[in-house]
Amino acid sequence: QVQLVESGGGLVQAGGSLRLSCSASGRTFSSTAMGWFRQAPGKEREFVGAITGSGIMTYVEDSVKGRFTISRDGAKNTVYLQMNNLKPEDTAVYYCAADRRTIVIARLFRPDYWGQGTQVTVSS
Repeated sequence: QVQLVESGGGLVQAGGSLRLSCSASGRTFSSTAMGWFRQAPGKEREFVGAITGSGIMTYVEDSVKGRFTISRDGAKNTVYLQMNNLKPEDTAVYYCAADRRTIVIARLFRPDYWGQGTQVTVSS
């Protein structure tokens, strides 16, 4: 089992930045690929991006490329989602997830464990 706890959400104006954190426990962090998803009101949950257990490879979807960055700190068992130049359409509940497999290609991330989510609201 993996326990995931997100933090860092909030209200920000368009063009602003936020950094989400996800603290993980219950599994060897260095072998666990981590990912971020989001779900806007009335929409399906969508993949934002992921990072391999080693941290060598990351992937983000085209919708956030150039604005969002994923990183991890092994010493803190934490993965981050740095969000810059936020837009109102980024408003959503953001979820951290973990993949039980050991993957080397971040794009192939598949969520097996979920955090509780954190709300991000971007005002225009």
